Amino acid sequence: MTVTIYHNPACGTSRNVLALIRNAGIAPAIIEYLKTPPSRAELFDLIARMGVPVRAVLREKGTPFHELGLDNPALSDDTLIDAMIAHPILINRPIVVTPLGVKLCRPSEVVLDILPTPQKGAFAREDGEKIVDEAGKRIV
Repeated sequence: MTVTIYHNPACGTSRNVLALIRNAGIAPAIIEYLKTPPSRAELFDLIARMGVPVRAVLREKGTPFHELGLDNPALSDDTLIDAMIAHPILINRPIVVTPLGVKLCRPSEVVLDILPTPQKGAFAREDGEKIVDEAGKRIV
């Protein structure tokens, strides 16, 4: 069973998702997508498997989104993908791939919907909010 996370270690949500994956007893494949971005074909495939519009994976905060004019609704999916390939910081994160599906895991507890094994114990996000109780049951 392979679980893959497209991860940014500087992102709190990404760190929380990675910790939730590990709390399920899974040692995921970790792709630091800013260092090793997905290819154009891989990015298209991930987005298609998520079943979301390309824009749903486009990150605004802390990126050149506005400087590049990506808020223009007339831009094609190809143009948006080109921008994400040229500037991987525009790819929202974390994206997780499991045998049960592919999701953009924002908020972090979304990953629980696609993990193939249950949580092994309690888990709280970095901000202290409890996500999983001592019995491994989802709280939120």
